This record gives sequence, C-alpha cells and structure tokens, in this order.
Amino acid sequence: MGSVAAAFSLFALYLAWHASTDVQSQLSVDESPLSAARAQGQPEARSAAAASGAVALSLPAAHEASNASNTPAVSSSATSPSSAAADVAASAAGGPGPEGSSPSAAGFTQADAESADLVKRGAYLARAGDCAACHTSDKTRPFAGGLPIGTPFGTIYTPNITPDADTGIGRWTDADFVRAMHEGVGKGGEHLYPAFPYAEYTRVAERDVLAIRAYLNTLTPVHYTPPRNELSFPFNQRWLLFFWKLFNFHEGRFVPDPKQSPQWNRGAYLVEGLTHCEECHTPRNFMQGLKTNDRLSGEVQAGWHAFNITPDKTSGIGNWNDDDLLRYLAAGVAPGRANAAGPMAEVVANSTQFLTDADLRAIGVYLHSVPPVSGGETRARDQWGKPADDVTRLRGTAVAGVNGAQLFIANCATCHDWSGRGIGGNAPLAYPSLIHNTVAGAPDASNLAMVVLFGVARNTAGADVMMPGFGKQLNDEQIAAVVNYVTQHFGNPHATLTATDVARLRTRQQ
Repeated sequence: MGSVAAAFSLFALYLAWHASTDVQSQLSVDESPLSAARAQGQPEARSAAAASGAVALSLPAAHEASNASNTPAVSSSATSPSSAAADVAASAAGGPGPEGSSPSAAGFTQADAESADLVKRGAYLARAGDCAACHTSDKTRPFAGGLPIGTPFGTIYTPNITPDADTGIGRWTDADFVRAMHEGVGKGGEHLYPAFPYAEYTRVAERDVLAIRAYLNTLTPVHYTPPRNELSFPFNQRWLLFFWKLFNFHEGRFVPDPKQSPQWNRGAYLVEGLTHCEECHTPRNFMQGLKTNDRLSGEVQAGWHAFNITPDKTSGIGNWNDDDLLRYLAAGVAPGRANAAGPMAEVVANSTQFLTDADLRAIGVYLHSVPPVSGGETRARDQWGKPADDVTRLRGTAVAGVNGAQLFIANCATCHDWSGRGIGGNAPLAYPSLIHNTVAGAPDASNLAMVVLFGVARNTAGADVMMPGFGKQLNDEQIAAVVNYVTQHFGNPHATLTATDVARLRTRQQ
C-alpha cells in the first residue's frame, strides 16, 4: 500500500505541474494587507486612477464584468472613468465613494450599493485568478467546465462553477467555497486535484474569496455535467492526495511584511496568490512540487518554456524596467524585448490586460525584489542578433534541398522583413523584430519552434495579434531549418533543434 500511495502522490504532483496552462500561519481576514476596494468601472480608468496617487494603498477596484470577453455582464450600474478615479481615491482616503450612502429615488440603498460593489470586485479578482481559462471549454457556456487536461495517466476535466444547482456550485455554501479555495477540499470532503492551484489560492484573504463567490453567483447558471475523469486505478483515488498535501501544500493566508511598502505587499499578495505565477515559472522537485529555493526561475510547461522572471540581469528580467513589465502584462508586448505567445499570450488576453496599472506596477515591484536566480546564460536573451542580407545572396541562385534562408524568405519575410527587423516599429499591430527578441535569443529554441508550428493568437484592448501556424504547411525538417536559421542570424546561435525535436513538440497539448 505504501508504494501505491507514493505512486499516486507523484501523479498528483504531476497534475499540478501539468495544468498550471499551473508556510504561514492562518490569519483572520482583517489581516489582509490592504483596504477593501470600491468599484472602478471601465478599463480606461486605470491611468486616471493611478494618477490620483492613492491607488497603491487600496485593493484594485473591479472593472465592469461586461468588458471581459466570454464573461456574462453583471447586473449593476456602470461607473464612469472620472467617478471611478474619485471612488478609488476616496476609498484609499477612508471616505465614502461617489455613490454616497443614502437611498436613491428608486430605492437603491447602501446595502444594494455594497452588494453591487462586491460583485464588481469579485469579477476583477476572478480575472486576476484567470478562472475562466480553466473552467471554460466551450465559449457558449463560460465557467461551465469540461476543459480536458491530458496526462500520461489519463484525462481530467475541469468542473462547472456556474451557480447551477444540480451540475454547478449552486448548492455550495460560502464555507464550502472558501474551503475549496483555501484547503483544496470539495463540498463532499473530497481532496481536489492540484490542477486547481489551491496551493496559491490558500493565501487569498477570505473576503476576496467571498467576493469571487458573489460574482460567480451572478453568472447565468449552465446545466452541464463535464465528462468524468478518465483516470485508472490507483490514480482515481482522491484520498491519496492527502500524501501530496503533506509535502507540497501549506494552508494559510498571505502575511504582509510591515517592513515593505503597501505597493510591494500588494504585488506579493497577487503574485503569490491569485495570479499564481509560480505554477508555471517555478521548477518542480522530484514529486513535481514547487522548488522553493528556485522560485520563479523558469520551467517547461506543455512544451513551452515559462522563462525566468527573477531579477537576474542575464537570465531573468533584471534589465526590464517597470514600464517594460507593465506593457508586457497589459498588452503582451515589451518593445525591443518580448512578445507574449503560447500560454502567456492567453494569460495576457484573459487576465492581466484587465488589471489596473497600479496592480501591474505592484507586480513589477515585487518581482524585481525577489532573490535573483541565474540560469547559466552568459548573455541576456534580448541582446542577440543582427540584420541579415541573405535575400541578395539567393537571387538567381538555384537552391537544393531544405534551405533555412529560402524557407524564411518564402514564409516569414513578408511580415518580419527579410532582414529580420520586423515591420511597423512599436505600433500595436506591428510585425515584431526578430532581433533583440527574447524568444529568438533563448538558449532553448523550443518556444520559437512552437510559435512556428502553432502560431500566435493574442487579443487585447489595443490590438488583435494573429500569426498563422505553419505546422500544416511545413514538415518537421523544414520547421527545424527555419527555426535554426532564425536563431543563427537573429538570435542565440547556440540554440538549435532537429526534425526529431520538432516532431516531439508537435505532440504537445495546445
């Protein structure tokens, strides 16, 4: 029985690693580091609110849920950008927001205002946690679950978290919901698979968990039962997750550091909690638990390398400034450095683009403060490359066999220019330069190959970015030739791969 338990523990840890697409004492909710938020309104209010100088002292106010793609609208009155900024400033100062406290002519009471405010804040926090990403398999039924997560041991399917009484969480009490978020335990007392990142959600203050629940309660109930998990014995025995938790889960709320600024504490609260950055960016131990000594130093997830985001100047983001990080998290582009693709593009599109500027800057402040971890690189990923001139060399020349330069000019140069400089500069819809590009300059060419194979789709308020995948047009040998041409001319020339490597990456779950 001991060997069975150990085997299942390893599998459960693997699930936590695979799905993240994913030790402090418990405090009361009043020990959350920042004050409760009021509703902020439209996304364009972010800069105005940040300019007030008071946002850093308050919890982020929630955007209207109707602004979020694939998210049903919340039945509450919209807040204008100007009133939103005033509301946040008033909240930070401890005074009332512009909604006031007296009933309106229509009977809109202070309790009604507080309830609507709670739902708006919950919508914002659900965005920060990227809940819809895992709990939506069909955009026509958001939050109804059913997303398949493949593993070598079978497939698990995410649950329905709409307020449907029979197939969702409509019969769950608030205590049931809090226990799931904080302890990884379901309504029936069953251990939840750590594909659900409760190892991070346990740090979220109870009032914020309840705000998320209040928002989920406003969703349209969807009567849908996701498929049963397809896991063979003993991996279908949830009680064995007890052993995984013994070594890899430490229940308890976030503890603010009184020696740090409110902005730093806010960033730590988000990174270590709802945004669960560690799930993708932290290496795993032999049980697939997080390696706490190498926090945020990078890990491979489903074929994609989630890069080092510690402040190491060579391997990490130590040479990124606060504006670089804000632009990257808000739009998926840090000009001259990086363009989000793969799972990170989804995170930007579904989650971080909706966060306030104040929260994005707080995340940056915290990330720049964590211990730097060297990945062994000798040159920063965004410092490689120079323009190419192969187009002139190839004119009038007969090319035999698989030629990377020819394939690049035929398939890539229309958008990225034959020199690799890109087209459009730093405009929102520009075709990015491959020179000083963190994907081309990475020591491992896997991310570049994944981009060529599967393309890029990133939808933000500023631009809808789409690069087609070439996996159906080019074979493995041709993909490898293109990738090696790009790394040798525009990126890290030591990063190469073979047709066999490309074939392996083709099988990775998208």
